[in-house]
Amino acid sequence: MSMDCKEVEKKIPSFLQEELGGVSLEEFMAHIESCPECEEELTIQLLVTEGLEHLEEGNNFNLQDELMIKLEDAGHRIRVHRTLLYILFCLEAMVAAAIIIALCVVFRL
Repeated sequence: MSMDCKEVEKKIPSFLQEELGGVSLEEFMAHIESCPECEEELTIQLLVTEGLEHLEEGNNFNLQDELMIKLEDAGHRIRVHRTLLYILFCLEAMVAAAIIIALCVVFRL
């Protein structure tokens, strides 16, 4: 199931706060990568939330760099999540195999 524009727009603040994870983050990123309007909305909200804060503190702020950092970080978190799911799947498969082997030994099959 993929997100529509309304869902993505509602989740932009959570994305900026790095509160999205797992499937929700993957669906969000997939939509952002394929929808220029939502990517623009993400850029605007990033500018409003983080850009103004940097400017008030007197720090330089490069919107494109900040956006790329956020998107790269999200991509990294997605890869970590997928890796952990793969490891979990492998562990579950090994446990199932161990149970089958144990049952074969106990019942001498």
